[in-house]
Amino acid sequence: MQAYFDTRETRSTEQRERELFECLPTVLRAARERAPAIARQLDGMDVTQLTSREALARVPVLRKSELLQVQHAARIGATDGSTQAERLRVFGGFSTVGWGAARRVFASPGPIYEPESARPDYWGFARALHAAGVRAGMLVYNCFSYHFTPAGSMMETAAHALGCTVFPGGVGQTEQQVRAMADLGPQCYTGTPSFLRIILERADDMGVALPTLQRALFSGEAYPPSLQAWFQARGIQGFQAYGSADLGMVAFETESRSGLVVNEDKILEIVRPGTSQPVPAGEVGEVVVTTFNPDYPLLRFGTGDLSALMPGPSPCGRTNLRIRGWLGRADQTTKVRGMFVHPEQIARVLIHHPQIRRARLVVSGEAGHDVMTLRVEAEPSLDASAVADTVRDQTKLRASVEILPSGSLPNDGKVIEDMRTYE
Repeated sequence: MQAYFDTRETRSTEQRERELFECLPTVLRAARERAPAIARQLDGMDVTQLTSREALARVPVLRKSELLQVQHAARIGATDGSTQAERLRVFGGFSTVGWGAARRVFASPGPIYEPESARPDYWGFARALHAAGVRAGMLVYNCFSYHFTPAGSMMETAAHALGCTVFPGGVGQTEQQVRAMADLGPQCYTGTPSFLRIILERADDMGVALPTLQRALFSGEAYPPSLQAWFQARGIQGFQAYGSADLGMVAFETESRSGLVVNEDKILEIVRPGTSQPVPAGEVGEVVVTTFNPDYPLLRFGTGDLSALMPGPSPCGRTNLRIRGWLGRADQTTKVRGMFVHPEQIARVLIHHPQIRRARLVVSGEAGHDVMTLRVEAEPSLDASAVADTVRDQTKLRASVEILPSGSLPNDGKVIEDMRTYE
């Protein structure tokens, strides 16, 4: 059985970085010509100079909330009905394809609309299915939804790219799912881990055996070790993949069970929440991805998810970057004394006081008696009162400042921690 999806998975780190950043300027030139929203993000920049991670870090991060706002604004008002006008109206200037070239259009919560073109394995999940042991000629039982969101199509197009047949099981109707699985004998399941567990427990209740099911690719939910062990006890090797409707497949699990390997044709960064600045390797931050998708070319797209880079290549032999998996959400906006406090404001405090290595704003107290404390890792000589003044300037709220030695704050990506009680 072929171990790797293709030879790119085992390229040297140097070769991968060189090839990615040799291609990036060409991708961005094309995107700037056909995607006005990307042109605005690149305003004033020479794309021929974006040939390294350091150069790319100068491009502002585009966050999902901003993409949503741009799309909503574009949909206000009438258009002339042309394909180009409709493409700009629906996708807000982020898509280079419209009706006809886009075979399907999906709606994520918001709504945010995403296109799917006719390119094989458009969402990039074939690599994850292959790592899960799926091969040509297998039957894939797909229990992701086929309406509104693209999850069902993500797995179906990936399975077709591998030469598999797909049964569109969708969600719900557990007893019918059991009977269809028993009749068809699929080798692989795609969907959430919780739904497969429900199906298997229902099969137990019905006295129905499902011995052919030995592989699963999960997404959309956490897949903790306890659940992994539960499926292994039933002879099912389940793997997880991390992706989104905006970016397609971002990273995937392999047989080494050692983090998630980043997909090829994507540049992944971890940045400090609320900023565009990458964090040191190993530190938890927001996942930011640049995709080479010519139809929906997102540049430094902030997913809002927290993760961290892992050191070294995967034990499975794949050499791309690895992340620890999903570690929470990066959007930590909190309301204090009737005013919103954003991670971006705390980031600006650090800009004013570069001697601060890391910081966390802790909000405590009971309802109606909010207390803000900025905990910082810095030398004891730091002027705490000056920092407190900067916090007040940025947030219009008072805060005390607590100076801590290096390494005191947890490495969990939190910039704002809400510890208030409401009992």
